[in-house]
Amino acid sequence: MLSDVACRNAKAAEKALKLHDSGGLYLFVSPAGGKLWRVDYRLDGKRRTASLGAYPGVSLSAARKGRDELKGHLAAQADPAQVKRQEKRAKQAMAANTFERVAREWFAAKVAAWVPSYSDRLMSRLEADIFPPLGSRAITDIEPPDILDAIRKVEARGAVELAKREMQVVGQIFRFAIASGRAKRDPTQDLRGALKSPGRQQHHRAMPRDDLPDFLKALDAYDGEPMTKLALKLMVLTFVRTGELRAARWAEIEALDGPEPLWRIPAERMKMRFEHLVPLTPQSVAVLQELRPLAGRSPHLFPSPSKEGFMSNNTMLFAMYRMGYHGRATVHGFRGVASTWLNEAGYHPDWIERQLAHDERNEVRAAYNSAQYLAGRREMMAAWASYLEQSAA
Repeated sequence: MLSDVACRNAKAAEKALKLHDSGGLYLFVSPAGGKLWRVDYRLDGKRRTASLGAYPGVSLSAARKGRDELKGHLAAQADPAQVKRQEKRAKQAMAANTFERVAREWFAAKVAAWVPSYSDRLMSRLEADIFPPLGSRAITDIEPPDILDAIRKVEARGAVELAKREMQVVGQIFRFAIASGRAKRDPTQDLRGALKSPGRQQHHRAMPRDDLPDFLKALDAYDGEPMTKLALKLMVLTFVRTGELRAARWAEIEALDGPEPLWRIPAERMKMRFEHLVPLTPQSVAVLQELRPLAGRSPHLFPSPSKEGFMSNNTMLFAMYRMGYHGRATVHGFRGVASTWLNEAGYHPDWIERQLAHDERNEVRAAYNSAQYLAGRREMMAAWASYLEQSAA
């Protein structure tokens, strides 16, 4: 029986040496000094030799374990060399089945059932949020904490609902891998309850997108207060929060007659307390130009004799009630309508989240990020305004 000391002290000689252990196992010491574990055995009456790796990378105890496994294959009347080849091929196949490879196969199997805008947006999110941390890893090596780390980064942008949807997509990919024999379990099942709650959404019920054309036509025909009508038009075009629109001031509007008009909402008026920039499209500019004479000398876009000095909280909502939308949608819900359309149109999730002025966790970073993606957001807002014009036609 060999000892680790004997293996370690074995010296090369002019001729190769065999230091025997037991059960056919021995350490082969070449004249060049290499030390290799080998096992002699017989199969179908013929003498065979199996290699178990080099010492000290493969220790004495590991070599003995390999010998015992080989003997087990022989007892089961299996060729150890063939078993080894099969195990090697299986490992290679498993390593080739990276998360990204399986995800793209899943995507290819499903894409025919999706509209292009949705499929493009879905792949964009996978490429932006999921593939960088997980894509190159074998799908069988990915554990629940790995997935949670990736999804937490999405949550950190304030995109809580998006994080939930991306977790669901990752789960679908794992279930596809299980069905195709490349994974044994879905680790997202262990993450139930680990994500932040998106909160109650019914309070700000969004209008179904299919109802938007009829609403826009009804808004054009609205015969109530002109200022309220214009407020609703601007709300749909900019999808800011209701309070941000009602308290808007003319001093916040920049370059109205210029090539890149902008609405700069100061941090103190924002829910998340950081400055927010709203690119103004030609359609929004037209609303503001129509609104200007109605506002008179007031510093507010929507002046009112109320204590606050600007439009009350329920003015636009009651106008929607008059138009027949009681219980069907809320003013704040237009943010959801816009977000859905922009996501399905394939715009970058970060542009959308920034335009929605969602939570920025790092206050210092937020202070410098109000103009982030501004060029892309201006393009995005123009597309949204054009869509609204077409829908109202």
